[in-house]
Amino acid sequence: MPRLDDILDQIKTREANSTARQPWNPSLCGDIDIRIASDGTWYHEGSPFRREQLVKLFASVLRREADGEYYLLTPAEKMRIRVDDAPFVAVQVEQLTEPQPSLLFTTNLGEQVVADAEHPIRVEFDPTNGQPRPYIHFRDNLDALISRNVYMALVDIGELFRQDGHSHLGVTSQGVRFDLGSIDE
Repeated sequence: MPRLDDILDQIKTREANSTARQPWNPSLCGDIDIRIASDGTWYHEGSPFRREQLVKLFASVLRREADGEYYLLTPAEKMRIRVDDAPFVAVQVEQLTEPQPSLLFTTNLGEQVVADAEHPIRVEFDPTNGQPRPYIHFRDNLDALISRNVYMALVDIGELFRQDGHSHLGVTSQGVRFDLGSIDE
């Protein structure tokens, strides 16, 4: 079983390298017909990508900028793409206990992130049907949608707490409590 300290070191190294290798800010070249569906599937000109390594390569240069738009950034080009919801999907969660309780998420591309103050979990609720849309902040201003089965696993391990006179369900990771939502009707 992987040690949390080793996992955190790997994630911090990846994030440092991600920031360090992107000192450029090329000008916008235009849009490219790439879309990431809400289930995490990447499409080019309407057809799904067939090679996972190609998706991982493009994902490594994906950024979300302050304008809320998603871009593929290379040293020479900046191309806007479409993202239906979040570019990644958290498909697995592990509860780690050493050296402190932590939640380790794995995305559909095999990347990992530990929920903490820099990688918070947030839950938005659809105003039309009240269904939860949970996310974890991932990297480069990007989020991962937490899949339904992973969210249900979080609900299963959640603990009740009171806030503003209401009962809430929450999970804790790296000493930070994340609110999964009010359970009062």
